[in-house]
Amino acid sequence: MEQKNRYSDKDLKEFKGLIEEKIAKAKHDLELIRSAYMNDGNNGTDDTAPTFKAFEEGSKTMSKEANTQLALRQEKFIRDLKNALIRIENKTYGVCRVTGKLINKERLKLVPHATLSIEAKNMQR
Repeated sequence: MEQKNRYSDKDLKEFKGLIEEKIAKAKHDLELIRSAYMNDGNNGTDDTAPTFKAFEEGSKTMSKEANTQLALRQEKFIRDLKNALIRIENKTYGVCRVTGKLINKERLKLVPHATLSIEAKNMQR
């Protein structure tokens, strides 16, 4: 029988594994974003069609801006996931910070850094 005020250690261990995998992938993705940003737009297009080259030049400014936004979002995602690991250590993971009820397992599998239940999220609207 599952306790209502917190997830079992077994569940927490399962979530910890899931979150650690997501952090590893998110860090990898962040490196890709950063390397694309550092790459200066020289993606080996020198020998391709001039129209593509012109398009690339025009989109360089926009893509640097977009990359910066992507990188910032990715960094926040990693921070949120690391905070979720802290909540696992404290055994407060999966508890809605508004209602105090357990957040649905399926929601946590999709959004492992969630701190609000669907019920609480709907109350915010």
